[in-house]
Amino acid sequence: MGDDVTWARPLKLGELAHGPVRVRLAPDAADRAAVAKALGLQNLRQFTADVTVSAWLDGVQVNGRFEAVVEQICGVSLDPFEAEVEGEIDIRAVPEGSPHAVTPDGGDVELDSDAPDAPDLLEGDQIDLAAYVVEQLALELDPFPRKPGAEFDYQPEAAEISPFAVLKKLTDPKA
Repeated sequence: MGDDVTWARPLKLGELAHGPVRVRLAPDAADRAAVAKALGLQNLRQFTADVTVSAWLDGVQVNGRFEAVVEQICGVSLDPFEAEVEGEIDIRAVPEGSPHAVTPDGGDVELDSDAPDAPDLLEGDQIDLAAYVVEQLALELDPFPRKPGAEFDYQPEAAEISPFAVLKKLTDPKA
């Protein structure tokens, strides 16, 4: 993602002292335009997320859903088209120095696709919910967008002559 995304929705960790906090995120047109530019989209017509932020160990957990309507360029026809994108948000984060933080110890890393992701590290006493929502949208975008019904149909010209046919004519005058 680019650095030109200015949309932010910080939440101070102290706000979780009285229990989970529910937040609806809906960027305005200018913020949607900045997000669209950062993600390489033609337009981000709609983008909303409903998240619940709760205490988790010594950090936070963010759960929820987002919905978006994006305009992309078809990789086959080069036509712009709109697509609905939605996804789940399930993120955990802990402060730096937490015993629950994953620290690189130089050892082997075991990858388990069924295991939850390691918690992110928080910088300071707040979490930027907008940044996490934009990140989840970016992960759900099709890197090779295709307009519904668009097909790649390459038909070589019948008169197309291969370079080897030309070489054969030079070496064999009967060809």
